[in-house]
Amino acid sequence: MSLTERIYLIDHMLSERKVASFAAMQAALGVSRATLKRDLEYMRSRLHAPIEWRRDLGGYCFAAVHSQVGPAYELPGLWFNEQEIHALLTMQHLLGDLGAGGILQDQIAPLMARLNALLGSAHDSADAVRRKVLIASVGRRPLRMAHFQQIGKSLLQGKRLRITYAARSTDATTEREVSPLRLVHYRENWHLDAWCHLRQELRNFSVDRITAVQALDVVAKAVSQKRIAHALGPGYGIFAQGKLKWATLRFSAYRARWVANEQWHPDQKGQMEADGRYTLKVPYADHRELMMDVLRFGADCEVMAPRDLRARVAEEILRMKAVYR
Repeated sequence: MSLTERIYLIDHMLSERKVASFAAMQAALGVSRATLKRDLEYMRSRLHAPIEWRRDLGGYCFAAVHSQVGPAYELPGLWFNEQEIHALLTMQHLLGDLGAGGILQDQIAPLMARLNALLGSAHDSADAVRRKVLIASVGRRPLRMAHFQQIGKSLLQGKRLRITYAARSTDATTEREVSPLRLVHYRENWHLDAWCHLRQELRNFSVDRITAVQALDVVAKAVSQKRIAHALGPGYGIFAQGKLKWATLRFSAYRARWVANEQWHPDQKGQMEADGRYTLKVPYADHRELMMDVLRFGADCEVMAPRDLRARVAEEILRMKAVYR
């Protein structure tokens, strides 16, 4: 029985019976005298439980009237066992690492403190979990926390935003009124899917390229999830708008051992060939991101179809050769 489960049982016995003898608690928990003493002291000192020994009653009970010094006694999350708490701490580490300095650091801190307290005598403390779990982020771009919070707030409230957006592709800056539809965390960075009232169509915005945000007290335009998925979801990568095409990629037998177990797209079709090579088919609407992923495999990936994608990749390879000649 874990520490968490023992604390819950002690709390239950004291609440139900009003008075519980040391022997009764020890028998119910199935632990040594030393362990039970540590558990009771932990509840008093760490969880602020008003537990007292009553000689006249022959057992332990919760003090009927006690002077409260410090936080009130409570058992937050005691339905978690030790393994579940460790998993939550690991997830906290991941969430805290989503942005520069921990994008959710302030919001997660209270939960972290409670979980840390509940760990008690567990083998791994919260600090140990952070030391033992490495989250390596590559290509993450910094963003403004205030902007991110305002975008999230307006998104949940169903209100429009006025944003200043610096497009990365053209470096042009425009002011737009948008109806936020969903936030997407993709490849280490945040993106906002929204209805752009300037362009009168669905658009995807990199949150790190939003340089100013103003909340508007105007109800956001309603767009169905089916329409959002159709416009922004069917193709490969974050650039999903446009006419859908299918790319056929063939990977060498060496790279097949990796790619065959990867998901490039929910609707992909893969087939292992007799010679050990792997053929992957994925839908795409914009060639840019797909082409970058193809090129990172070098000669281990060949574009079989369509012709225009194969030509673009070949052209990029020639450009690379000219640079490194």
